[in-house]
Amino acid sequence: MKELVEILAKALVDQPEKVNVHLVEKEKSIVIELKVAQEDIGKVIGKQGRIARAIRTVVKAAATKHKKRVLVEIV
Repeated sequence: MKELVEILAKALVDQPEKVNVHLVEKEKSIVIELKVAQEDIGKVIGKQGRIARAIRTVVKAAATKHKKRVLVEIV
């Protein structure tokens, strides 16, 4: 899932080398922290959060195999 978020984020931003994805695995959940360059935050979030919501939806669909709750945080 970490790779999925990284691929999606790199496709959206102007500075793909500054994309950093960190995975924190807890007992019943997985937290994926996405960091991008300051100039690219708007591109990852999108108007009214639509792109961020779409990224979260895709990751949740991919996480059904692991039977854990997945949270994507944009830092």
